[in-house]
Formats: sequence, structure tokens, C-alpha cells
Amino acid sequence: MTKPYLEKPLQELTFAIVGLGLIGGSYAKALRNLKVRRILGMDISHGIAHACLTANMIDGIVEEDGRALKEADVVICSVYPEAIVDFVRKNLGNFAEGMLLTDATGVKGTMPYEIQEMLPEGCEFLSGHPMAGRQGSGLGMSDAGIFKNSNYIIVPTEKNTEGAVSWLDHFARELGCARSVKVSMEDHDKIIAYTSDLPHITAVALVNSASYNENTRFFIAGGFRDATRVADINPDLWSDLFLSNRENVIAEIENYQKQLERWKKAMVEKDREALKDIMREAGPRRRTLY
Repeated sequence: MTKPYLEKPLQELTFAIVGLGLIGGSYAKALRNLKVRRILGMDISHGIAHACLTANMIDGIVEEDGRALKEADVVICSVYPEAIVDFVRKNLGNFAEGMLLTDATGVKGTMPYEIQEMLPEGCEFLSGHPMAGRQGSGLGMSDAGIFKNSNYIIVPTEKNTEGAVSWLDHFARELGCARSVKVSMEDHDKIIAYTSDLPHITAVALVNSASYNENTRFFIAGGFRDATRVADINPDLWSDLFLSNRENVIAEIENYQKQLERWKKAMVEKDREALKDIMREAGPRRRTLY
């Protein structure tokens, strides 16, 4: 069975994007810059889909019946984790032979296996996660530039082919990502709980602190601004992500609490050396990240 996405150059492929919010809209804009053959868009809101069509971000709309998906060589799902399985189940008869399906969700769980079990023979689902985003949410915040110099996580299973993994790695670089890394579903969710979920929780907690008042804004410099940058997030999406990765997120909150207890203990005991040790430990770690 032929797989068009492996046999044709990127510019001759048709893509379908499911979910035209911040990430989905950014994919559409990036694909337009890459001059692919055709971009189709599907969204639960017809208004958003038509806005994308009017703005020339997409070339056609995939209606609720999903029939237009048959045109797509590659389908990118940019919807809530629990919505992806439902989307696939409803559209099993609408996927073209040899189609590649991928996603952009921040938590994997068992979802890749569930989808791989459902897909028709010849179609392939390879899970992915662009580590790209920005403050705010929705189509209006989308930007092709969010992929530039970012990381792209590829989450294969033993059912994925080498061709699909290589293609997604190449595609990530075409989007502007600096590098891609391959990890298991379990490792992905554990690491994301630390590097993404916990920072968002921390930012929201800082802004929601009892210390917040009408004068707070006059005392903000780089530290508070950077630490709270991601506090303005989409509650529907992030509550879904947090709960879908619940056990890992709880473990990271507990790890963080232990670090705060170290600070509190050193402050209560007026232990200057302990404070210095905590900060000395962090410095080299932070420098190795960038």
C-alpha cells in the first residue's frame, strides 16, 4: 500500500488540521508558509473554521460528516486529549489509504494504543507534541513563529514504522523546530508533568496568592513577570490536561512542596549556608538547560 506522505515532497501533500485554536491555527499558518498543496481545516465552531478560510489560512473546510478528510495525506489533531479518540472513532470511514495521523496533545496516557487499534490497515497514527506555545489561547493567538527553535517530542510505539518516525522528524524541522526527541508514552507524561504542568500550576498559584492586591502591578519586575507568564491559560484545556496526567502531576506537586519546605526550614532557622546551598545547586542545573 502506498503512503503518499513518504513518496511526495511536502509541497505536494494535502494536510487536514482538526482543531483551529492556538496550536492548530499555528500549524495552518506554518503550512501556508511552507506552500503545501492544500490545507483543510475542521473545528467544532463553524465560525472559527470560516474565519480561517476567509483569512486564507486554509483552503477548505471539513464539515461535521468528515468526508473531506479523504483528501488528506496527513491529518493533524490539535484538540483536547479525550476528543481525539472520539474524532477517530467517528471518522474511521473517512481516512484515505496510507494516511498519517498525528496529534499535538500534552498528555498521552494510553491514547496512542487506542487509536492504533482502531485505524484501518495501512493508516498510521504517530503521536507527537510540539513544545511550542504562548500566553493566551484561541485562534487569535496563533502564529507560525511559535515553532521556531522549539523542541518537538515524538512518541512512537512498537507499532510505528521507521518511515513515519523519520517523516515526522523531518516535518518538525521544516516547521522551524530546532530538534526532535523520541520518548515512550510513560516518559513523556512524567517529564511533561514537571516541565509543563507544574510551571503552569505555579504561575496560577502565584497570581492567585492572598498577597495579590491593587498595588501588586507597581512592584513587578522581571522575576514576577517571567514566573507568571503562563498564568493566563485556557481553563478548559488545562483542566483536561492536568486530570489526564493526574498521578504524575500530583507527584511533581509533592516534589515541589519538598523544595519549598527546604526554603522554609532554612528561613525559620536563619541558616544562611543552607540558603546558599539551595541556590548553588540550582545555578549549574539551570545553565545546562540552555
